[in-house]
Amino acid sequence: MRRLDQLHGSAFVSGASRGLGRVFAQMLLGEGVRVWGTSRDPSRLADLSAGHPGAFFPVAFDLGDRENAVRAFSEASSAAGGGFDIVVNNAGYGVFGEFSALDSSIWRAQLEDMLGTVLELSHAAFRSMRSRNRGCLVHVSSIAAEFPLPYMSGYNVAKAGLSALSESLMFEARGSGIAVIDFRPGEYRTDFNRAMLTANPSEATRPARAALEAELEASPAPERAALDLRRALLRNRSGIVRSGSLFQAHIAPLLARLGPASFVRWATARYHGL
Repeated sequence: MRRLDQLHGSAFVSGASRGLGRVFAQMLLGEGVRVWGTSRDPSRLADLSAGHPGAFFPVAFDLGDRENAVRAFSEASSAAGGGFDIVVNNAGYGVFGEFSALDSSIWRAQLEDMLGTVLELSHAAFRSMRSRNRGCLVHVSSIAAEFPLPYMSGYNVAKAGLSALSESLMFEARGSGIAVIDFRPGEYRTDFNRAMLTANPSEATRPARAALEAELEASPAPERAALDLRRALLRNRSGIVRSGSLFQAHIAPLLARLGPASFVRWATARYHGL
């Protein structure tokens, strides 16, 4: 069976201490790829370091501190030998609440972190890949880029922007040895919900929050996302990769392409208990 280390020797994975970032890092390590994984608290990566000595390297990293995040990436890139073969921009977070009830500083910070900082990291990664004419840049977006999640306006905008960035870079990568992957996961059974900030909860948001909790509990295990990413990396070509349940990854996007926008909005609202 073909392995990833036959194509790629090193990878950078942001947000590797939990959720999808964790299983992405574990998958890459299992494929023989050296991984630099980030967390705001590197001690949460201690088991990966201990279990993979000389192959996993923890990096202190916070999207909210752009200057230090870019510096940390640059230092890790140098330690990897002058650039990463794979860069997985995965780190992010959710904020749940009514747009009109949120202080603008909350969603502005989310956009600065999840779009502004990631854009800077992608710029550094893409320039490095350009200089070597090889590499794979992965943006972990979300199906929220196509089907916005109720009461998560900042998250929806950040993910849609990330997908737009991927599409832009796919044009620039044409004819080169660089692949750009817009990875759009649906809901997975992770601790994303527990880590999500809930701002100004109200009766209006209660049904949607309850539906989201139920959806996450019924979602597939995150290892499925790791398998989907592995297949995409082995193909080593640019494109959109949807990952999740059969409905979210295949049926819903098909209905969205075939049906009118008003129907898609109605179906999305029903799906989320609105």
